[in-house]
Amino acid sequence: MITRPPGRLQRLRLGADAQLWIGGALILLVLVTALVSLVWTPYDPTRSVAGDRLLFPSAAHPFGTDRYGRDVLSGIMVGAQITLLVGTVAVAIAAVIGVPLGILAGMRPKRIGVLVMGGSDVVMAFPGLLLAIVFGAVFGADTTTAMVALGIGAAPAFARVARAGTLQVMATDYVFAARAANRSGFSIALRHVLPNIAGILVVQCSVNFGVAVLAEAGLSFLGLGTKPPTPSWGRMLQDSQQFLGAYDYLAIVPGLAIALAVLGFNLLGDGLRDRFDPKMRNR
Repeated sequence: MITRPPGRLQRLRLGADAQLWIGGALILLVLVTALVSLVWTPYDPTRSVAGDRLLFPSAAHPFGTDRYGRDVLSGIMVGAQITLLVGTVAVAIAAVIGVPLGILAGMRPKRIGVLVMGGSDVVMAFPGLLLAIVFGAVFGADTTTAMVALGIGAAPAFARVARAGTLQVMATDYVFAARAANRSGFSIALRHVLPNIAGILVVQCSVNFGVAVLAEAGLSFLGLGTKPPTPSWGRMLQDSQQFLGAYDYLAIVPGLAIALAVLGFNLLGDGLRDRFDPKMRNR
């Protein structure tokens, strides 16, 4: 057994706690913004006012207005809804597909694991963003297509994590005892495997949520995600291109929102990993 100096262990714990707190605070900020926008925004984010075009930040419009006279702050607030929706649905799809396959691959004969991992390799050969672009070309580019494509693209990551965790759990004494008691595979998976790999799955959810947020912004930037007039951070970035240099706030505000959201989920994932993964704690 490897022992670590108490000072180093304390620094590791403090580092993990800091990541959890900072990441959680950033995610909470996005969540609160999205929830508030459901009942209130300073202005209608889809309403164009010709006389308010390209106004610099002021008391009336804290983040300014865009080329259509729409309030940028209101757009950012409603865009938080899209960000959380896409991330939640994409991660849910990935987990629903990947986790059962990963557990199956870890519990069943080796050939099934080889088959599942081979299929995962095929899907992972295509970057998630590219897969979403292909889906958009085939089924039509919109938010729903983006969520499904991003979910399918992330499923192999969940399958690999679930399989690795399952293999470790299957080698434990209590699983051998459950097998000796003629417990069914489903019972073992539900009562022993899933609870013991839940921690690493939560970490994977956080990491993939950040990836989904960034991918959705990229798709909307390319015109393959959320469609106007629904506000989207990626679409707001795309609209700001021709005004860079003169009206930089149009790019800075949505860009900063995307960066903070992704940073929040990444920090949360790192902090959770340090908490749940023994290998990381023993480094």
